[in-house]
Parts: sequence; C-alpha cells; structure tokens
Amino acid sequence: QVQLVESGGGLVQPGGSLRLSCAASGSIFRFYAMGWYRQAPGKERELVAMITSGNSANYADSVKGRFTISRDNAKNTLSLQMNSLKPEDTAVYYCYIDCLLLDSRRGFWGQGTQVTVSS
Repeated sequence: QVQLVESGGGLVQPGGSLRLSCAASGSIFRFYAMGWYRQAPGKERELVAMITSGNSANYADSVKGRFTISRDNAKNTLSLQMNSLKPEDTAVYYCYIDCLLLDSRRGFWGQGTQVTVSS
C-alpha cells in the first residue's frame, strides 16, 4: 500500500552533521503534514520536527536552530538536516506522513534509522 524508506542514519561525532531522508511510495493522492520523531532508549517517542503541506515548519525546542526539515512533493521525499549534533540527539529516528489514499486519510511510519552521536 504505502511504504516509507528511511536512510542517512549512522555514527557521528559531537558537533557533526547528518542528513536523514524518507522516501514514500504507493498509491498516495495527497500529502498532508510530514514529520520526524525520535525515540531514545528508555524514553517515549517524541516529535522532532513537523512540516505542513504549506511548508510551515515547527521544531522541538531542543533542536531549534540546529535541525532543518524539508519536503519535496514532486519526489515524495522528506528530509531532516541535522547540524551541531549532540550526544543527547542519539536515538532511532522515524519519519511520519499523513496522507490521502484512494478511500481514506491515514498516517504511516517509517521503519526507523539509528543516529548515534558519540566520540
């Protein structure tokens, strides 16, 4: 039906950068809001950044000024540029899309990609 494939995670030193990507495929008629969430060990999943269909972005206070979310509707992709990474950014990152299918509006999650910030 709908598949989300994430890429770009890995190990990076504090202060470094990573770029996460999420590619959506399937019978999607329209995208609404899209976002990135993360879940660290022993913690609940939390919103990192969200971007609306009108390209209005919101960020968690902990990542403001360091992360940038973007979307390419023509390519059905969502990205997260992460700069000045800190050890506390270590988590599994998940993309999420809210979209319109043939018969319903639904949300979908990616499989997650590990980001580890460590020296």
